[in-house]
Amino acid sequence: MDKRKIKEQIFEKIIEYYALKKEEERFVPGESKVHFAGRVYDYKEMITMVDAVLDFWLTLGKYDRLFRDAFSKFLDVKHVILVNSGSSANLLAISALKSSQLEHPLKKGEEVITPAATFPTTLSPIIQNNLIPVFVDIELGTYNINAKELESAICEKTRAIFLPHTLGNPNEMDVIMEIAAENNLYVIEDACDALGSKYDGRFLGTFGDFGTFSFYPAHHITMGEGGAIVTNNDSLSSIVHSMRDWGRACTCPECILVKDPNAMCPLRFSYKTEDLPEDYDKRYIYIHEGYNLKPTDIQAALGYEQLKKFPDFMKKRRQNFEILYDEFSKYEDYFILPYSLPKSEPCWFAFPITVRENARFKRRDIVQFLERNNIETRLLFAGNILNQPAYKNIAYRKVGNLANTNKVMKHTFFIGVYPGIGEEEMKYILEKIREFVWRYK
Repeated sequence: MDKRKIKEQIFEKIIEYYALKKEEERFVPGESKVHFAGRVYDYKEMITMVDAVLDFWLTLGKYDRLFRDAFSKFLDVKHVILVNSGSSANLLAISALKSSQLEHPLKKGEEVITPAATFPTTLSPIIQNNLIPVFVDIELGTYNINAKELESAICEKTRAIFLPHTLGNPNEMDVIMEIAAENNLYVIEDACDALGSKYDGRFLGTFGDFGTFSFYPAHHITMGEGGAIVTNNDSLSSIVHSMRDWGRACTCPECILVKDPNAMCPLRFSYKTEDLPEDYDKRYIYIHEGYNLKPTDIQAALGYEQLKKFPDFMKKRRQNFEILYDEFSKYEDYFILPYSLPKSEPCWFAFPITVRENARFKRRDIVQFLERNNIETRLLFAGNILNQPAYKNIAYRKVGNLANTNKVMKHTFFIGVYPGIGEEEMKYILEKIREFVWRYK
């Protein structure tokens, strides 16, 4: 029996296994957990991942190429670089802007504007690169910055803007990019929660110098762990490749050795530098202070299959969001509802809810009620990150009193809209929301 036949038998058994596993899954109201997020998959992901294992290339190979090509086509962006997490994507994006290969790199002590309501690994790379974060407030409802107030944060030291699209809700990118151009600022879009969201007909992550994405199980598609950086700039792509791969001078997007391990790279001994012997192997010449932040080809295989399902995932997320919005809109006396800007088409990561300060109950009351009834909730990440223990003693500048950010810290939470929330789960969520609100009528 040849290898192909054996593979086919393995794949048939995976289909059987998945069918049995699926039979065991059923939702029991009040007993089953309604997760705020999670991975949605079928036997196709399992088969593709096993195929990668059987090839046993393990490091990035054919599925890396397949995913990058598909993701590039989906976003209509020139370069896609896979990494091991969205957090690593953020780290590489900031680090790349300090590269000596750039004409105007970021320098120690220069400033990067970012919202104070954020996730830790949007902020940490700024600090780790010896840059100064400048914190701005957000708007309740969008949970993004007011783009028109951005200019008040700019001074002679300002060099970049690092913006998360909070929970998939687009920032006002036309205004932001205009301000960035007028002030010669780099722009990084943290689109880790925003895959599939558009502004003015264009996908988020494609406006700035870099866009970053996360493929953690809670996000829009998953690789288990994983992430990506996208850019339309050839030089920035090359720098990120170098920094992701130990900082070495080898920056070809696709190594010929992946296709043919026995091939001889024609560029290996052609890289010249004045301090090394002229025959020095390019694979051991380091032009940046780099890392090893690559994922595996097994992860890329999972992402490749997930991306095929993503149009359906987007549709389901938007549908679940609308169902929740219709329900919560009945109780606007108690809640501030989420909204998006006129040119925005969000692919929501979750449904954010802010309890009004004059409501008859507190955030803890509804959060604890939902959790007791097995409906998962989460807070809006770090809230005001300056109040978090890890960031108590950092150097920073802030604009204004961050009033809305502080309100988010006290009054905001979110529940899920991910595609794994089906009709039964959604019906149960709505019943429990009504039950809770009825207590305070």
